[in-house]
Parts: sequence; C-alpha cells; structure tokens
Amino acid sequence: MVEMMYYLLLYVTGLGTLITFISSHWLMAWAGLEINTMAIIPLMAKNHHPRASEAATKYFLTQAFASSILFLATIFNGSTWDKWDIAHIETPASIVLITLALSIKLGMVPLHFWLPEVMQGIDLTTGLILATWQKLAPFALLLQITHNTYPALLVMLGLTSAWAASWAGLNQTQLRKILAYSSIAHLGWMLVIVQCAPEVAIFALVIYILMTTAAFLTLKETSATKMSVFTLAWSKTPVTMIMMSLILLSLVGIPPFLGFSLKLVILEELSKQDLHGPATMLAMSSLISLYFYMRLCYFTIISLFPGTSMSKTSWRRKKKQDKITLATLATASIILLPLSPFVAALIHYLI
Repeated sequence: MVEMMYYLLLYVTGLGTLITFISSHWLMAWAGLEINTMAIIPLMAKNHHPRASEAATKYFLTQAFASSILFLATIFNGSTWDKWDIAHIETPASIVLITLALSIKLGMVPLHFWLPEVMQGIDLTTGLILATWQKLAPFALLLQITHNTYPALLVMLGLTSAWAASWAGLNQTQLRKILAYSSIAHLGWMLVIVQCAPEVAIFALVIYILMTTAAFLTLKETSATKMSVFTLAWSKTPVTMIMMSLILLSLVGIPPFLGFSLKLVILEELSKQDLHGPATMLAMSSLISLYFYMRLCYFTIISLFPGTSMSKTSWRRKKKQDKITLATLATASIILLPLSPFVAALIHYLI
C-alpha cells in the first residue's frame, strides 16, 4: 500500500470516529460509524494474504449487520416518537436493539465470535487500531444511552463477557487471539459499571487503551504473533521481554501495576452501589485470566519453547519502530499506579 494512501485511510478512520463523537443525531452518528468501518477495511486487507482478506470480509459483514440493526432501531424509535436525538430513546424494543448492535461492534459475548478471528488475520498495527480506537465510537454512543438502557441487560452482557473471555483464553497459543479475549474481558468490566458510574467506565477505558497499546507495540518490536516465537525472543531481547511480562501483569490487574487501578475502582464503585454479586463474579473471573497471563510470563522468562535450528531468524529487521514511544507507553502502563487517582479526578471533573 502506498504510504500516502495508508495515512489517508488512517485520517478517514479517525474522522469517522470524531463525527460520531460530536453527533447528537442518530443519522450523523450512524454515518460516522460507517465512514470509520469503510476506512479500516482496506487497512485490514493491505497484506494481500488470504487470511487478511478473510478477516476483512468477516469484519465488514459483522459491522454491516450491526449497523443495520442500529439503523432499524433508530428508524423504529423515530417513527414512533418522532425523536431522532441520541439521548431520547423511548421504545423498549429500540433500546434493546441499539444495545445489542453496539455490543456487536464492541465484540461483547455472546456476539463476540468475529473479534478473535478478525484479530488473528490482520497484522499487529491494524490489530492495535481494532482493539483500541475502534472501541471508542460504539462506547461513546453507549455512554449517551445509559440512562435509557436496562441495567440488567448491561450487567448480564458484561458478566458473560468477562467470564467467557477468561475461559476462552486458557487454551490459546496465538498472541493476537489472547489480546482479543483480553479486550472482550476488559470491556465486560466496563459494561457492568457504565450504568452506575460513567466516569469510572471512561477511566477504565483510558487505562485499558494505554496497556493494550504498550502490549501491541512490544509484540511488534519482537515480531511475535504466537507463543513459540514469543518465548524464543528472550534470548535476543531480554529487556523487552521483561518489560512485556510486566505489561501482562498489569493487564491482569496485579498490584503495584497500573492495571490494578482499573479493577480496583470498578469493584469499589460496585460495592458502593450494593452490587456485591456482580463485583464478586468479576473478581472471580479475573482469577481465571490470571492463569493464562501467568502462563505467558512463565514461557517468556523462565522456560524456552522447544524449537529447531531450521527456524527463520527474525532478529534482523528492515524497519524498526520508535523506541521512545514504546518505552514511554510501557513505562506508563507499569508504574503509573500512584497517578491513577489524579487521572480519575480529572475525568470526573471534565464530565
């Protein structure tokens, strides 16, 4: 792909998300989602590989299906109540359909099957965009309709996402699929709390994007997409692999890393709202996630994956990424736990 076209598609992807952000009308929000979707599909298929083409096709069909449901629900609500504002959803059927459509776009269980398969077929850079930036527009729409959405529906979707993603990640050896299930689990935590405290959900989303970006950039630095390559990278870049292990521990939410603040504030807010059952179930699901994250850390710095001398050497690359960006994001995702109260207070003030 020509470099100018690549950056143009990135610009249009960001433009579609910004259109959704500033929209108060369902038609403009839907147009922003469609612009965003159509711009990222060429980025997914740019490698001219059958897996990339398959991933782009799956993503297009899934997003088109979700957009159709969203458009149908808004038309039904507008024809019934003559209201097209995002904040005014009065019809119960429209509320349920819009919530399900946004859940499909976010990759929530039981509508999540497309996300790991699409993530597996694309490169790490596009996977980073899919796991972070592509979550912003649907999440922004979900925040605007939380006062109309049924709380039980959001809690059910969030809990099933956290539990199912934790179990599904246990037997995975493909790193992109593991990060895809990590995305589903983290979004499940946010979905449970978004009805009670939107500012806490936004804070958790910021922390999640920071940690996930650091993880993807570290994988890109080592050119690792599966566990066998990931474990062999220790002998070539031990400092990078130690940093990756710490990022994984931050993703699982172990103190004193930054990811601990994400789960701490959510569990604290659920306890304040007397939602002790969902808080307990979320905490138990994180114990399952702890297993496969610790397994990755074990394979990374303690043991070596059995390999042969016939494997292709990957330590000489034609183009290296910016080390300053990688070091900054990795450091922030590991040691910024003391600053998390300041970030949470800033988000609460802005909202």
